[in-house]
Amino acid sequence: MHALKTLGISIGASALATSLVAPVFAQGNFGQVEIKTQVLSPGVAVLFGAGGNIAISHGDDNTIMIDDQFAPLSAKIEAAVEELGAEPVSFVVNTHWHYDHTGGNEHFGETGATIFAHHNVRKRMASGGSAAGNVSPPAADAALPIVTYDQGLRFHQNGDTIDLVSLGGGHTDGDSIVIWREANVVHMGDLYFNIASFPFVDVESGGNVYHLLGSLGMAQAMMDDDTQVIPGHGPMSDKAGLMAYRAMIAESVSRVEALREGGATLEEAIAAKPLEEFGRTGGFIGPDGFVTAIWHSMDAK
Repeated sequence: MHALKTLGISIGASALATSLVAPVFAQGNFGQVEIKTQVLSPGVAVLFGAGGNIAISHGDDNTIMIDDQFAPLSAKIEAAVEELGAEPVSFVVNTHWHYDHTGGNEHFGETGATIFAHHNVRKRMASGGSAAGNVSPPAADAALPIVTYDQGLRFHQNGDTIDLVSLGGGHTDGDSIVIWREANVVHMGDLYFNIASFPFVDVESGGNVYHLLGSLGMAQAMMDDDTQVIPGHGPMSDKAGLMAYRAMIAESVSRVEALREGGATLEEAIAAKPLEEFGRTGGFIGPDGFVTAIWHSMDAK
């Protein structure tokens, strides 16, 4: 696919706190959460709060929201959308099923928004499941995506062409990225963690590190050096940052593969500490957890 077209649009960005909220799956003190807004181009913005990063498309047609964090934050998110000068949310897109990205679905579904996602997002939300040891019960009907797809969909809205694209997953089996073709912005969902954590490959939800590498490779091939990249967690990034992240994952996989091919057990591979030099020891997923995810991905492969 061709690189995204860039129009040389000037960027207006609000000041962001140096410490952004890392991915969380447990309930927190949401009353203290502040929603921070960064404008990426006219009609496109990102909201940082608790949980997954939110993207907003707004303009003459509709307001489209990509992910909606936790349910208790819905009023704060609505206020942030209003401060952008946008109309109430008409469409919600879920990049995957985890509840730090879909927690607001029920609220926005009940207020009239149409929810879009990959087929597997609806399946997993409807049946409930666990992620990182936290259990999500089956979602309420109002929270479920009512428009689902396999490979993708396209919005022609707000003066842009906005593509919802499934590249084969990796974080889960229902990941989508969202591409603004004219604004040259991509929301990666949790395929990309721009924080001091190793990737979260949710094997229980069909995630697989080999699929993750494939999805990241295809995504970066769609970008150019000016593409603004919204990660699932952490501050804004770009193509170079995404490429470095993928290279780190590929090297991690090679090291674990070598240990396994040399006859190591999973326990021995963890004890060998093959990923320590990457310095990602204090994040959501540490090196031992990522070695384990790679190992189980190899089993699935």
